[in-house]
Amino acid sequence: MYSTPFSPREARAARARMGLTTSQVAQSMAACGVPVHPDLIAAWEQGSHLPSETHLFALADVLWCPATALMGIEPRTLAEHRLARQLSVERLADRIGMDPAAYRAAEAAHRWDGDIRQTRALVEALGLSLRRLVSIMGRDEELAGLLRTAIEGRWKAYVTPVAEIVVVDETSVGDALRTMHTEFAGFAERYMGHLMARNDDSRLKEVAAERSAFLHRLVDHFWELIGEVGDEPPPRGF
Repeated sequence: MYSTPFSPREARAARARMGLTTSQVAQSMAACGVPVHPDLIAAWEQGSHLPSETHLFALADVLWCPATALMGIEPRTLAEHRLARQLSVERLADRIGMDPAAYRAAEAAHRWDGDIRQTRALVEALGLSLRRLVSIMGRDEELAGLLRTAIEGRWKAYVTPVAEIVVVDETSVGDALRTMHTEFAGFAERYMGHLMARNDDSRLKEVAAERSAFLHRLVDHFWELIGEVGDEPPPRGF
């Protein structure tokens, strides 16, 4: 059963910074259309109860702090990134053009199957990058494995599997894989060239080191070729 992340200590601190009593916070939340009893606010701060998403959003507004401050964590899951942006499932689903039930199922399963348009809308709404979304879904290692196999063999066979993970059009993925395959093959050509020319071992070690560095940055290089941008921090205040 999913529960809203919440830090009683941060909630108490945020209220103290505003110089408000629990009654004043309750009054302000009611003015926002979210009525709540002061005793419930006290229970949140004591850790005996957890606020709902609606309560969390309203409390963040009243205390003039980002939802992440009250959550007390850095967002790690799709649901937590949504909460950080103070978006309900229904509101986010409407924004990305997806049925709310389907989106809720994606959060619960920790697996994203949206199309390219929905995915672009999702990362924009949550201030993420496609790369970060892949990481949130726990598919980093799978992507790295496919990239390694693709550049070492027949890269065309891996265009579709990679595109399904990163949710980028197959033309862009194919261009990136072809470039990486060509670059990787260059190391073998240079190595054999030095070997046939009977150059000293330092030349061979140099090529081997460059090849190792290339493989180490394989995923980074892929996203660079795709032209992926970084994440955006959640807005501070709404």
